Amino acid sequence: MKCLILAGGFGTRLYPLITNKSKALLEYKGKPLLSHLVDRVPRNIKIMVSTNLKFESDFRQWQQGVDRDIDLCVEEIWSDKQKKGAVGSLNFWVSNRGIDEDLLVIAGDNYFEFDLSQFIAAYDGNNTLVAVHDIGDKSRASQFGVVRLDGHRLAGLEEKPAQPKSSLIATACYIFPPRIFPLLGRYCSSGKRDNLGSFISHLIEVDHVHGYPFTEPWFDIGSNYSSSHKK
Repeated sequence: MKCLILAGGFGTRLYPLITNKSKALLEYKGKPLLSHLVDRVPRNIKIMVSTNLKFESDFRQWQQGVDRDIDLCVEEIWSDKQKKGAVGSLNFWVSNRGIDEDLLVIAGDNYFEFDLSQFIAAYDGNNTLVAVHDIGDKSRASQFGVVRLDGHRLAGLEEKPAQPKSSLIATACYIFPPRIFPLLGRYCSSGKRDNLGSFISHLIEVDHVHGYPFTEPWFDIGSNYSSSHKK
């Protein structure tokens, strides 16, 4: 298994609060959010971190302070208009790095406290696994992908619904088996490259996707940062 942390965005959702800093490098509890994620990945798993040319030097500096080997994957883009989107980036690096094994994928703007080793242990080696969390507030759930579970299986995912039916959401932490990479490529070739939640919705329709519920703290740094700066 390898791990890809997606941190190639430009943080436009946080403009004008931040303009020249990657969300993944915002500090929380005394260190960059990205460092919290890296610390949770088991040390026997190789980590790749995607970024872009605009923030490359910041990530290089961060990389020097990390006590494990990180493969920094730099997309040749300078602006939000050029970005591949989260799904596009995932597909690009799967192809670029020739990944043919199970892939743990984490969005770089996530913070969570559940044990990734337990998440990995729950993976059956064949079906996509998604970490899901009850945020306890239907109104907040409208900002995310709201999921419906049928036992261990994800029976549905509605992306940012106006009237969520529950507060159970999909977080941006996944394990993808290599057998779905051709599906990923075809999905991207149809022009759908931005939202990982939409790709999971597609997978639910054509394949089996499992959910991993957790109760430990979680938040999306974009929503959390924006809310804290409006107070």
